[in-house]
Amino acid sequence: MLRRISVALAALLSAAALPAKAADVELSLAHWLPPTHPMHTGGIAQWVESVSKASNGSIKINIFPAAQLGSAADHYDMTRDGIADIGYVNPGYQAGRFPIYSLIEVPFHVREVDNGAGALHEWYAKYAEIEMPEVKFCVMNPHDPGTIHANTEIKVPGDIKGKNIRAAHATMARFVSMLGGSSVQVPANEARDAISKGMADAITFPWNSVYIFGMDSVVTYHLDFPFYISNQMLLINKGVYDGLSEENRKVIDDHCTPEWSIKFSKDWAENERSGRQKAIDAGHTLYAPTDDEIKQWRDAAAPLVDQWKDDVRKVGQDPDKIYGEYRAALEKYGSLY
Repeated sequence: MLRRISVALAALLSAAALPAKAADVELSLAHWLPPTHPMHTGGIAQWVESVSKASNGSIKINIFPAAQLGSAADHYDMTRDGIADIGYVNPGYQAGRFPIYSLIEVPFHVREVDNGAGALHEWYAKYAEIEMPEVKFCVMNPHDPGTIHANTEIKVPGDIKGKNIRAAHATMARFVSMLGGSSVQVPANEARDAISKGMADAITFPWNSVYIFGMDSVVTYHLDFPFYISNQMLLINKGVYDGLSEENRKVIDDHCTPEWSIKFSKDWAENERSGRQKAIDAGHTLYAPTDDEIKQWRDAAAPLVDQWKDDVRKVGQDPDKIYGEYRAALEKYGSLY
């Protein structure tokens, strides 16, 4: 009898010594891409599944695609205000709001994003605390370097003059204006209408997005070289993050790393690269600039760095230091243009 009591007591004490299971939590993740987009089916789904597995099912994340909870440009504020617990945000959709971040959008810096996503994460993490203090910075998600796709041939910077261009973000819009063109500001999911209705003559897109968003019938001329990226981020409502149990915060922290930014972005980068061959197979016109013409493009974009530095000085930061850190991070990851 005494032996049975001792065994039972030992079992009870052993159970009490085990850590309590973290409380279950259900979160919403909002983005504006169609549910067929490779980021929905790939990086986002992979991240959500991994969070669930690492938390032993304690964290459940429901995905709301296709701008169900709000427009693309509103996703930062939606995340800050708790309309979504986690938001897939393109900061470039809000001109001037995040001046340090916008260096990512300046052309001719990021050569590739397979590892470049990790460089962007490592560089920006500490500046996110300055520019985005209302949210928890988690993941960087640049697309594969994009180019200009048009309904007429564009070869050199001078060809932009007089044209309406759907710009990927605020910095590209500034570039278009510098070249004498007019910027049409619509999110990616509205770009096809802008072209088909005559509001725009060209778009700045990565290659396969032309097909993902059904634009291959309205843009059949392509400038065949990479010169810019657009970047998205996963951000988490600060109150939601702070309210998680210690165990669940660690799970999230383990999924908000440079390594996860690389993993999150890899499949989409590969998918985007496939679009170039589709354009070739479809008989589209691809124009590869000469070395002299590439120099023209790079020289035309150079003033964007000076303008970025001016914007950063206005918010009391040191642009030369930040710019040096940016290039060093890209070089470290083998991604500097």
